[in-house]
Amino acid sequence: MSLTAPSDPAPPPRPASEPAPETGPSVGGSDDDAPPRPPFAQDWRRIARMGAIGAVGQIFISLSNMPVKLDGRAIIEGVLSLGYLSLVVLPLAAGSRVGHQLRREGVPFHRPGAHEVVGGAACGALVGGGLSLLAILIANFNLREPLVNWSPILADLLAFNRGTAFAVVIWFAIGAAVGAAAGLLRVVPPLARRVLWTMVLTLFGAAVLESLTTDLAEGMGIEALIDWFYAPRGGLTITGAIALAAGSGVLALVGRGRIKGAKARIDALEGPARNRAQGGLILATAAVLVILPMFAGKLTNELLANVGLFVLLALGLNIVVGLAGILDLGYVAFFAVGSYSAAVLTAATSPRINPELPWFVALIGVVILTGLVGLFIGAPVIRMRGDYLAIVTLGFGEIIRLLFLSDWLSGWFGGSQGITNIPGAEIFGLAEVAGTDPRSVFYLVLAFCAIAIYVSWRLERSRIGRAWMAVREDETVAEAMGINTVNVKLLAFVVGAVLGSFSGAIFSAKVGSVFPASFLILVSIVILVVVIFGGMGNIVGVIAGSAVLIGVLGGPKQPGLLAEFSEFKLLIYGALLVWMMLARPEGLIPSVRRTRELHQEELAQDAWLRGQTEDGHVEHGEDRA
Repeated sequence: MSLTAPSDPAPPPRPASEPAPETGPSVGGSDDDAPPRPPFAQDWRRIARMGAIGAVGQIFISLSNMPVKLDGRAIIEGVLSLGYLSLVVLPLAAGSRVGHQLRREGVPFHRPGAHEVVGGAACGALVGGGLSLLAILIANFNLREPLVNWSPILADLLAFNRGTAFAVVIWFAIGAAVGAAAGLLRVVPPLARRVLWTMVLTLFGAAVLESLTTDLAEGMGIEALIDWFYAPRGGLTITGAIALAAGSGVLALVGRGRIKGAKARIDALEGPARNRAQGGLILATAAVLVILPMFAGKLTNELLANVGLFVLLALGLNIVVGLAGILDLGYVAFFAVGSYSAAVLTAATSPRINPELPWFVALIGVVILTGLVGLFIGAPVIRMRGDYLAIVTLGFGEIIRLLFLSDWLSGWFGGSQGITNIPGAEIFGLAEVAGTDPRSVFYLVLAFCAIAIYVSWRLERSRIGRAWMAVREDETVAEAMGINTVNVKLLAFVVGAVLGSFSGAIFSAKVGSVFPASFLILVSIVILVVVIFGGMGNIVGVIAGSAVLIGVLGGPKQPGLLAEFSEFKLLIYGALLVWMMLARPEGLIPSVRRTRELHQEELAQDAWLRGQTEDGHVEHGEDRA
């Protein structure tokens, strides 16, 4: 006896402004088979809603003073700055999103055309109208007491130094043009869209990586070429931008599908052939990471060292959150314990205990002490779940910092004065790694990152790793299947704590001093954002998230490539976190298992809409006996 597909629910009421839906193609149909839609047959309510949200966002961005602060960073000399770019992102996003259509069985689908362009232009004009309204308000009202960035400088930037009337007109026009361009990108063929996006992202990436590229060029002796691409005051020259855009466009055409094809061929390999291919990729990546610092200056090596420290922290938190599913908001406690333990065991200035051990010998004590702290924190909270566990770990993280800060333990850890004059890390008596030589610090961090990656990879594929993932998916079911969830979660805490202590020990040797102010709860939040953004449960994703966020924006107190974002980092972190949770909860480079977990409900819903039965047939609502 076969099951019958459930009857389709009644469709929601259609707005009066929207024309009657036409019959769309099936999910497997092509866009050419879909019927067209008249250009002005828009869902005007949706356009008005998205335009109003975008306009409020434009006003918020402007009053955060982001455009004024970022206006000094040029993307293309004399053409576009990072400040003005921040004002066209929302019209671009709104103009693209307003034409988005769901491709579901039974849901009408229309062929992309003039409808997308008109809708994008209308929505973009409304978003740009937020800046027109702000320009009028600044010119006629003085609200600088509650809104400190309500200033003539912002007014001049919005008006391009040409007056309020020009600002009102130009931002409607810019919003409409950008929104129409976003809608047009939905109409052009996929190949042209890929080429255009490649060109845009290449120009933005080249501008963002200007300091890194210039630093590497000096090490390789090609300053003349870099001077041709970049202007003396920053930003790409017009000729350099044209050359980069053309080159990236040609590469996008030539390399069309080759990267995906290569990835598919590697994925199709099995056994020894797959191991050899993956080993070759690992060796190539390791060679680049070893050779790159040799041609880089102090700026680039310092940046690489900071990214490596956060990679090490993120790998530890990935075991706790990504594999075991334990939402730990106090992970900075292990970072602090590792730093202070290394300082006490190696520094002669430690207040009470100062054995002045060699760094590698002290590292053994650091691992033992941090593991005990992991057990101490994990034991009382391990039976909690969800929000309760997150709140308690958050409290423990702050308790550890306050203990190091307190007068009660100042005789041991120096209180607010911290511990200073910490020696560098001696590498078996051959060399000393200290902050004055960021290249050696990066190599030390790279070695410990390699250890952490190997440990994480082996644990993920072991029986313990499968138990962690079972607890993450459903702790009750895991316990019913015979998994000792208490011991498994405690082990995750301890392993994560040990990896975090490695980063703390290197940090104390790099900086040469430790203070309680270096271990604010904000560090835990930033590391958690890195793990979520990169992809929980995936080692490559965590590394990519650290490189993108810490490398470009910087850490809580560490500068990134875009130093202009220093006071907006938390705002951008929060916006990225919200966007990732709504649009891509699995992360930038997700693991296959985690993606299936998060999208299992969506796949079930899609199967229901298609009338999918147990035997795999699609019945389209037909009754079967």
